[in-house]
Amino acid sequence: MTMIEQALERATDTKGLLIADNAIEGVPGIFKKMFPDNRPVVVADNTTWNVAGAKVNALLADAGLNPAEPFIFNDKDLHAEWKHVERLDNALGTIDAVAVAVGSGTINDLSKLSSHHCDKRYMNVSTAASMDGYTAYGASITKNGAKQTFSCPAPLAVVADTSIIAKAPVEMTASGYADLFAKIPAGADWIISDELGIEPIDPFAWGLVQDSLKSALANPDMIKAGNKDAIHRLIEGLIMSGFAMQAHQSSRPASGADHQFSHLWNMEHHTMADGTMPSHGFQVSIGTLMSTALYEQLLKEDIGNLDVEACVQAWPSLEEQVRTSQEIFKDTDFPTIGKTELSAKYVDKDKLRNQLTILKHNWPLIKERLKQQIVPFEELRQSLELVGAPTKPEHIGISRKRLWDSAIRAQQIRRRFTILDLAVQLRKLDKWLGAVFNNEFKY
Repeated sequence: MTMIEQALERATDTKGLLIADNAIEGVPGIFKKMFPDNRPVVVADNTTWNVAGAKVNALLADAGLNPAEPFIFNDKDLHAEWKHVERLDNALGTIDAVAVAVGSGTINDLSKLSSHHCDKRYMNVSTAASMDGYTAYGASITKNGAKQTFSCPAPLAVVADTSIIAKAPVEMTASGYADLFAKIPAGADWIISDELGIEPIDPFAWGLVQDSLKSALANPDMIKAGNKDAIHRLIEGLIMSGFAMQAHQSSRPASGADHQFSHLWNMEHHTMADGTMPSHGFQVSIGTLMSTALYEQLLKEDIGNLDVEACVQAWPSLEEQVRTSQEIFKDTDFPTIGKTELSAKYVDKDKLRNQLTILKHNWPLIKERLKQQIVPFEELRQSLELVGAPTKPEHIGISRKRLWDSAIRAQQIRRRFTILDLAVQLRKLDKWLGAVFNNEFKY
C-alpha cells in the first residue's frame, strides 16, 4: 500500500482523495460515490468561483446531480470568522444539499464547521497549496476575538487539481510552503516532548508528516515557478499533514512553537500597515525561523553539564507564573489564557527535576535526533526567500521588539510543550533570544 492508501485506510474522516492534473473532471464521480442520493451545493468566494467554482457547478449539473443554488461569499476580505460560519449555517440548514467547498483555508474551514453544525459531511475542491488544513480534523475560526480550533470532521473527500493549484497566486503557494516547512521544527518539538516523557510520538502520524517532508521542500524555486511535479509534492505533503492530524486527533504532528507565534498574532488582531492580515503561512514563516534559531541555540548548550538543581530551585510556582501571565495579558481580549494554559502544562519541582535529569543524561542521543531533524537556519532562510515567503518580521508588520516579546507571550498561550517551554525551564529564553537577535535576526 502507498502512504496515501494507508492514510485513507486509517483516516477517521476522509475516505476519498484525488491529486492529479485535471482532477476537477473527477468531482462528479467522487461526489456520487461519497454522497449517493444527495445533491451538491457549491460554496465559494468570488475569486474561487471564477477559478474553479463555476466549472465544478457546471460539471455537477452535467452529471445530473441537480446542484442547489451556489453559496458565494461576496466579502472583499473574507476571513474564517464566526459571523461567516453563522451565515453559512443559515444557508446550509435550509436546503437538503451537501457542501462542495471550492477554495483553500478560509472556505474550507467555514464549510467544515458549518456542515458539522448542520449534521452533514462535505467535500473540498482545493484551489491553492496554501495551508495544511484541507484534511485536518477541526476548523480554525476566530470567535470573540480569539482564534480557536473547533472540533468537527475533516472533509469526506478532497480533490486537488494540480493544473489549477499551479496557477494560484505565488504568495498563496509560498504560504503553503512555509506552513509545510514548519513541520521541521514542529517535529523537533515532538522529539523533545517524547524524550522527556511528556507526549510520546505516534509513529504512524509521525511518518505521514515526516517521511517525505524534506523531499517535498527540496525545490522552492520550482514550486514558485509552478512546476506541476513540485506542486504535486507540496500539496501532497500538506494533505498528508492533515491526515496525520486526523489520525492523531490533534495538531501535534504538524504544529509546534512555530504556529504559536501565528496563533498569538491572530489573537492580537495583528494587521500590516495596509490594514490586511498576513496569511497564516506567512506568519508561520517567521515563527518557523524563530523556532529554528532557538533550536540552534539549544544545540550549542553544554547540556551534559547542566545544573539541574539550580533550574529546579529557580522554578516559579504555578501561582507566580499565573500572576506574571495575567499582568502580561491584562489589556488583551484573552486575559485569562495564561492561567488556563499554564495550569494545564505546569509541572512541580519533582517532575521538573525528573525531566531535566532525563535531558542531561540522554543529551548525546537527544542532540543527535535534533540535529538530524532541524534544517540549519541559513538553509531555511534561503529556501523561504526563494519561494517568496517572508524572512524578516518586518515583512509581515512585526517589529523586532514585538517579535522578542511574542516569544515570551507565545509560550503562555498553548499547553503544548515546545522549545519555548524548554527554554523557560532551563532559564535560557532571554539568553537565547539575545543571541538570536544579535545573529540570525540582526539584519
